[in-house]
Amino acid sequence: MADGTAKLALGDKSTDYPIMSGTVGPQVIDIRKLYGDTDMFTYDPGFTSTASCESGLTYIDGDAGILLHRGYPIDQLAEQSSFMEVAYLLLNGELPSKSEFETFNTHITRHTMVHEQLSTFFRGFRRDAHPMAIMCGVVGALSSFYHDSTDINDPKQREIASHRLIAKMPTIAAMAYKYSVGQPFVYPKNSLSYTENFLNMTYSVPAEEYEIDPIIASAMDKIFILHADHEQNASTSTVRLAGSSGANPFACIAAGIACLWGPAHGGANEAALNMLREIGTPDRIPEFIARAKNKDDPFRLMGFGHRVYKNFDPRAKVLSKAATEVLDKLGINDPVLDTARELEQLALKDQYFIDKKLYPNVDFYSGVILSAIGFPTTMFTVLFALARTVGWVAQWNEMITDPAQKIGRPRQLYTGPTQRDYVPLGER
Repeated sequence: MADGTAKLALGDKSTDYPIMSGTVGPQVIDIRKLYGDTDMFTYDPGFTSTASCESGLTYIDGDAGILLHRGYPIDQLAEQSSFMEVAYLLLNGELPSKSEFETFNTHITRHTMVHEQLSTFFRGFRRDAHPMAIMCGVVGALSSFYHDSTDINDPKQREIASHRLIAKMPTIAAMAYKYSVGQPFVYPKNSLSYTENFLNMTYSVPAEEYEIDPIIASAMDKIFILHADHEQNASTSTVRLAGSSGANPFACIAAGIACLWGPAHGGANEAALNMLREIGTPDRIPEFIARAKNKDDPFRLMGFGHRVYKNFDPRAKVLSKAATEVLDKLGINDPVLDTARELEQLALKDQYFIDKKLYPNVDFYSGVILSAIGFPTTMFTVLFALARTVGWVAQWNEMITDPAQKIGRPRQLYTGPTQRDYVPLGER
């Protein structure tokens, strides 16, 4: 909604632009007519001051450490809800009734199987291929198997595609893991919950049934909830940009996976765990904290601070508790995990980190938990993609039904040569 105007003065000419207000958060200046009015456009690398869309899914207040999904605080959802319920909430806007949840859960469960020919597709990859490379290829290929859900103008096909993507992602992720370790694929079990099913497909082998620990399953479900959506981050923006061209949903999600793979985005928890391994043992922590404070030293504490949050990451508070529960339950004697616990406590008490608001973030704790459960670091970003698919799908659906949506087309500040004449090869 418009709420006043902002005046832009260029020389002796001024133009008014509407100020828009959301339900919460900063107001924005609507500059859609700027280029037509002034023959100029804005320069905003990284789009840090630009709202690329209107959305009702997720709200973040980084200064206050707030994250809301459809208005619900993330800590309440993580502690009291389930990943499937959060998925329904993001897709439909409201928490489900009991019957709505049962229907939704049944729809997802019945789509967990993947086409049998995909097994052959997997075998086209090298055994040492990164699981994210496999996931990019397989998800992109889904459109060649499911022609009945690629018409983005058909609401029913959009719904089917959404359910298929959410349902099949754990199966694909588990298959990528199994393929990398040379074990046979494990089919989904409809009797298990979404998270339990993923754990079973990942760790079960034909000779021995995997026993699902409720503490492990609960921690994994929390990780999935906490990674489900996070406003207009790089991968979500990529999904929306791909979708704005009319690309099919499977291609759009594959594009999001490719973007998420970057170490500055989805690979941050892997980097945090690698840092802990570099430190090695708790007695070396003071040395590395001193290095982190030295601006001339290239070492940085990974898993601390956040691009958006200038306060404690609300997701980290939830995972900090879950990490303690998992480590206590498993009783793992691992110096890396001991280092993580000690580093967390020292950093929270160190005035340098307090002043700079460098609190442990979600990547710090998720890496610790996933390592304790037994996931190799190459699977960390795969699990991130599995969870974030819910947010990507919800954002994609929202974009498709937004009448104001146009194909994405950012502008540029051109700094190359001005027009010049071609010189034949023999004359140069």
